[in-house]
Amino acid sequence: MRRLCASGPSLIASSVVLSLLVAATATPSRAAGPSPAPSACPGNPNALGTSRTLVVDPMEHARVGVMQYRETLPLEPKEVVITFDDGPIPPYSNRVLDILASECVKVTYFLVGKMAHAYPSIVRRMQAEGHTIGTHSNSHPLTFHKMPIAQAEAEIESGIANTAAALGDRAAVAPFFRIPGLLRRDEVERLLVSRGLMTWSADYPADDWKHIPGDEVMKRALERIEARGRGMLLLHDIQPATVLALPGLLRTLKQRGYKIVHVVPASPDQPKTATLPEQWMGRRGASGSGNGGSWPTPAFTIETLLADPILPTYDPKNVGVIDALGPAPVLARSRMHSFRAPAHAVPLPPEPVWPRHFDDAAASRAASQPVALPVPSMGSFGQDQDFAPASPVLGTAGHAALLPPVPVFGPGEARPTLGPRLAALKPPAGSRAPSAHAPATTPVSLTPVPPPTTAAPPLPAPEPTGAAPRGLLGRWPFSTSAMPRL
Repeated sequence: MRRLCASGPSLIASSVVLSLLVAATATPSRAAGPSPAPSACPGNPNALGTSRTLVVDPMEHARVGVMQYRETLPLEPKEVVITFDDGPIPPYSNRVLDILASECVKVTYFLVGKMAHAYPSIVRRMQAEGHTIGTHSNSHPLTFHKMPIAQAEAEIESGIANTAAALGDRAAVAPFFRIPGLLRRDEVERLLVSRGLMTWSADYPADDWKHIPGDEVMKRALERIEARGRGMLLLHDIQPATVLALPGLLRTLKQRGYKIVHVVPASPDQPKTATLPEQWMGRRGASGSGNGGSWPTPAFTIETLLADPILPTYDPKNVGVIDALGPAPVLARSRMHSFRAPAHAVPLPPEPVWPRHFDDAAASRAASQPVALPVPSMGSFGQDQDFAPASPVLGTAGHAALLPPVPVFGPGEARPTLGPRLAALKPPAGSRAPSAHAPATTPVSLTPVPPPTTAAPPLPAPEPTGAAPRGLLGRWPFSTSAMPRL
């Protein structure tokens, strides 16, 4: 009994270990992606932190963001995804990273290729601190909605290549892409899908590119987050106003019970998070918007979303672009200068709206190779006489009634070679039309000659054979194609 009691603690410990091993082998492992980040943040026990990691498949959901698309990220109420565009650039990108590290918040970056090439150390720091790195083209042109598709492809690929070179690994670049200025186009989006890239719009911006103070950036961001209750926030880490607004924004989100979600692409090591299709659909926020319903308020975007599954490209002026169609896009510096045209004049497009798809090469060919239509013949008007003025040759003054009747030939009778009416017009033997080049025998008088009052001279007797007069052929404006060749 004593021996059993003495060995009791060891037996109990062994049974506990055995039960734990059995439970571990019997419990199936979860396939819901990486575990959420720990709630404790070193040096800041009251930090906002990152509540969970959402793993998405770019090929399954190719376009997200209710500002333009019918789908958005499958977030629960009070969940927010923070994204940053246009970086990196010191010192603002460094300060944003410091603030995010102090709150243990993970975000998604959309980097410009030239900026990543210029400041690779900041890009490597973003990766080292666990942020997701997407791309935002190579030079951030505001012409993705109209540039040739080959140029758009070069911008996309160069941006990815420069970001990958900064990281030293192309696989480290997430297949996430945001179109500069959100100037979407169907052809570009199909190109992104063919490259395996996921197009990100946003659910709401904070207008931090509009040169407004930091407190105004924070105010607009919180109003739009509250209006929708969840969603994807668009910020810019190159703006000083964003640096000023970010600490207060994160603290207020913590106070109001919001949580931060980190989004990463699916991979063989990280399977996608299990979601339902309806979770990706855009839905209304918890409360209405109080700023008039104009873009880009969530209330307006959702109402338009219900009417049209895919929202059209919004007005570029809403992102601070005055003239996005010009050769050099002009950015607005204040609300007082919204147009370059003076005196309320409507700015004209740089190229004519009509005609569209006009073939200049075909037009030049048509101009250099004109098509000359044939001159209509007498038969085209249903007449059988020449409408030329009276002449000594014709002697008909253009009246068909003065021509001799068409003779009728019986069977076996010989027909004239020239035809009945053409032979009737042959002048008598010995007569000849005056030549235009013959010298004048009488002096020219400038006194007007009154028109003759006598009737037209009688027609000469028809002759069955003979040559047709040359004056009959080629009388303008009729063609000789309908007349017999002699």
